[in-house]
Amino acid sequence: MIHQVLFLCTGNYYRSRFAELLFNHLAGEAGLNWRADSRGFAAYQEHEAGPVLPSAFEALLAEGVRLDQPLRFPLQLQPEDLDRADLVVALDEAEHRDYLVTDFPGWEKRVEYWHIQDLNFIPARLALPALKSDVRALVQRLLRDGHAKPR
Repeated sequence: MIHQVLFLCTGNYYRSRFAELLFNHLAGEAGLNWRADSRGFAAYQEHEAGPVLPSAFEALLAEGVRLDQPLRFPLQLQPEDLDRADLVVALDEAEHRDYLVTDFPGWEKRVEYWHIQDLNFIPARLALPALKSDVRALVQRLLRDGHAKPR
C-alpha cells in the first residue's frame, strides 16, 4: 500500500512544490512506500507565474531530481485532498494555521506544521536549504517507522 503525504503552502508554486518533488525523489531512492502531492490555500493567485518558482526548479535540478515536463500548474486545496492524505504538512504554521481554521475546520489539529516562511519574509536561497533539511528528516523518520517497501 502506498501512503500519501500532502504538502501545503499558500500558492502551491514554491515551497510545497519543492517539498513534493524532492520528497518523491528521495522516497524513491530510499524505497519508501510513500508518495507526495502538494496543494495551495490560495493557488489561484499564482497561475500566471508558471508551474514552479524558477529558483526552486533550479535547486531541484541541482539535487538531481528528475522533473518530468511539462510541470503542472499550482492546484487549489480541496477537502478531498486532505481526506486522501495519510500525513498533511503545512509549511509555515504562522501563515497556514488560520487558513485551516477558517476553510477546513478541525484540520488545524491534524496537520504537522513546519516553519519555512514565504519569499516576502525569507529569500529562497535561505529557505530552500531549510526545506531540504526538513524533507530529508521526514524521509528518515518514515524509514525509521518501518515504511520501506518490502524487498
